[in-house]
Amino acid sequence: MSEWCRFSVVYWHTFRGVGSDPFGPQTLFRPWDTADNTSIPFDDIVASCCGRVDAAFEFFTKLGVEYYAFHDRDVAPELATIDETNKLLEKVTDYMLVKQKETGVKLLWGTANLFSHPKFANGAATNPDIKVFAQACAQVKKAMEVTHKLGGEGYVFWGGREGYQTLLNTDIKKELDHMAAFFHMAVAHKKSIGATFQFYIEPKPKEPTKHQYDYDAQTVMCFLKQYGLDDHFLLNIEPNHSTLAGHNYEHDIVLSAAYGKLGSIDCNTGDELLGWDTDQFLTDERKATLVMKVVIDMGGFKTGGLNFDSKVRRESTDLEDLFIAHIGSMDTFAKGLLNAAKLIEDGRLDDMRKARYSTWTSDKIGAKVESGKATLAELEAYAKKNNDVKPISGKQELYERVFNDAL
Repeated sequence: MSEWCRFSVVYWHTFRGVGSDPFGPQTLFRPWDTADNTSIPFDDIVASCCGRVDAAFEFFTKLGVEYYAFHDRDVAPELATIDETNKLLEKVTDYMLVKQKETGVKLLWGTANLFSHPKFANGAATNPDIKVFAQACAQVKKAMEVTHKLGGEGYVFWGGREGYQTLLNTDIKKELDHMAAFFHMAVAHKKSIGATFQFYIEPKPKEPTKHQYDYDAQTVMCFLKQYGLDDHFLLNIEPNHSTLAGHNYEHDIVLSAAYGKLGSIDCNTGDELLGWDTDQFLTDERKATLVMKVVIDMGGFKTGGLNFDSKVRRESTDLEDLFIAHIGSMDTFAKGLLNAAKLIEDGRLDDMRKARYSTWTSDKIGAKVESGKATLAELEAYAKKNNDVKPISGKQELYERVFNDAL
C-alpha cells in the first residue's frame, strides 16, 4: 500500500494551526508554539524553531508516514531583512536535514508563503508594485534552494492572492504576463542550482481573492500552454478547491490525469453545507475510492503523494486528535485503494465506459476524426448514410450500482 498511498503530513496546519477563525481567537495551544516572538535573540529563535522541528519529526515517525511538506514561513519566521530571514531559514533547514537523515522521513515538497504578509495584500507575482514582485522573487529563490538542499521531490506554487477583488483596478493581461515571467524565472533558477524536483501549480477558484487566476485544473493547463510553460509544471490538486469551483470532488483529479498533468494531491475535503475552504480530513470512503482509481489508472505517483493539507476542527483541542484525524483519513484512503483495485479487477465499469464510445472505433470515420484527417464534407456524407439515430442510454443508474458493488 505504501507504493500507492504516499502519505505526507503538512507543517502548516498540524504544527502551526491554532484553531482561530474570523469569529474567535486561538483554541489550540501546543507545547511547541514558542517560535513566534521574533524580538528575542537570534539564537533563541533558532532554538525555538528547532524545538518545533523535533516535535514534527516525532509525530511523523510515530504516525509512520514517509513524507512531509512545508512553507518557508512555517518553519522559520520572517525577520527584519532578507539576509537575516535567509540566515534563519538556513539554520533551521540544516537541522531539518539532520532529522530527515535520522528518521528516514523525506520532503514531499516545499513552497513559499506569498500570501500571509501584509506586503502581499495585492498579490505577489501579480502585484502592481514591482518592489513587492521582487520581494516575492527573492523569497521563492531561497525557498527553492532549501527545498533542493532537503532533497524535496517537488515544489508547489499556490497563488493565494494572485487574482483580483474588482476589475475596476485590475489589468488582467499585465498581471498574467508578470506571473508567467515569474514562473519562467523559477524554471531558469531550478536549472541553475541543479535541482530535479517537480514543479506543481495548485488551482483554487477564490478565497481570499474574489477570483484567482489558477481557477481550476483546466484554467491552469491553458495558462501553461499559453505561456510556454507546459513542459515544466504538473498540477497539485486539492479537491476542496475543486468543489469551491463548482465541480465534483474528483473532477480536477480526473481532468488533470487525463492529460498527464496530475502530479500530487492535497487530499482534504470541504463541508457541503459551507461555502469556504474548510480543509477537513477525508473520511468518505466513496470519494477516496474515486481518487485512488485515478491514481492506479495513471500508474501511481512519481514525485507526488497524498498530502494531508487538512486541519483538526477548532473544537478538537487534544494532542491525540492530531493522531486520530490523520490515522482515520489514512485508513479511508487505504479502503479506497482496496475498493479501486476491486473495481479494476472486476472490469465492468471500464468495459461499460469503453463500450459507450464503441462507434468511434467500429466505424473508420471515427479514427479519421480523432487523427485530424477528416473533413466536414466526409462527415456530412456519413451523416446522410446514418440518418436514423437515437440517443445512447447513459445508464447512470447502472454505473452507480456497479461502483457501489466495490464499496
